[in-house]
Amino acid sequence: MLGLSMTAYGEGSLKGFERWVERAKSLGFGFIEVVSEWPHYLTEETVNSFREVADSYGMRVTVHAPFSDINIASFNDRIRDASLEIIRETVRLAAELDAVSVTVHPGHCSPVSMKNRRKYLEMHRESLRTIAKWSAEYGIKVGVENMPYFPILDAQTCERLWELVEGIEIGVTFDVGHLNTTTGKFKRFLNVLGERMIHVHLHDNSGGKDEHLALGDGTVPWARVLPRLPKTTWALEVSDIESARRSLEFLKKLHW
Repeated sequence: MLGLSMTAYGEGSLKGFERWVERAKSLGFGFIEVVSEWPHYLTEETVNSFREVADSYGMRVTVHAPFSDINIASFNDRIRDASLEIIRETVRLAAELDAVSVTVHPGHCSPVSMKNRRKYLEMHRESLRTIAKWSAEYGIKVGVENMPYFPILDAQTCERLWELVEGIEIGVTFDVGHLNTTTGKFKRFLNVLGERMIHVHLHDNSGGKDEHLALGDGTVPWARVLPRLPKTTWALEVSDIESARRSLEFLKKLHW
C-alpha cells in the first residue's frame, strides 16, 4: 500500500489538513503518514482531528514519532527519560488512531558517547527494548529507521542498525533515500534486514545529502530497488504535493 507523508504538507497549522488529505486521496494514495513534529505534533489535543479527517476519507494512518530535540541514547538521564516518554505518548496515541505502524529514529551521538562507545550502545539498546515493550503493550508495530549521512547520526548502515536491534522485538523502517546518501548498498541492506522491515520510506536525492526529492529526480536506482522491497506500507516522503504527483507519474512509467 502506497501512502503520502506529511513531509508534503507545508502549512503551519492543521487548518488545511483536510484539503491536503482530500488531494492525497484523489491522487490515489491509500494512507497518510502523520509526522509528529513542530508545528503539528500528535497530542491529546490533536489526535481527534487527525482521526476524524483520516476516517472521513477512508484513509489508513502510519505515524512518524518526533525526532527533533530528543535523543533516546543520551547520557543525560533526564533528556533520555523525557525522550522516551515522548515516544511512549506517541505510540499510545498512534494506537488510538488505529495506526498501522510507528517509525522512530535511533539515538544520536554526542562528544561523550563518542568517547564511551560501549556504554552508549548499552544505553541505546536498553531504550529500544523499552520501546519494544510499549509496542507490545499498545499492540502496534514500531520500526527503527536507518539514518542519512550526517556526522552525529547513528544507524547509517545495515550492519550498525542490526547491531542496535539484534535480539530485540522491534521492527525496522527502511528509508531508501537515506541509504542512498550513505553506502548505497540496497541489496545488502535488504538481505540483512528485509525480514525485520515493517515500513518503507520512499524519496530521492543526488547521493550527497538528504534532499527528499521526487522519485526520479535523483540517483536512487528505482528500477532495481522497487522489485526487492518488502510487501508492506510504503510512504512517499517528498516535500510537496506536486512532487508527490510527479513521483506517482514516475512509478507509472516504471509500470509499478
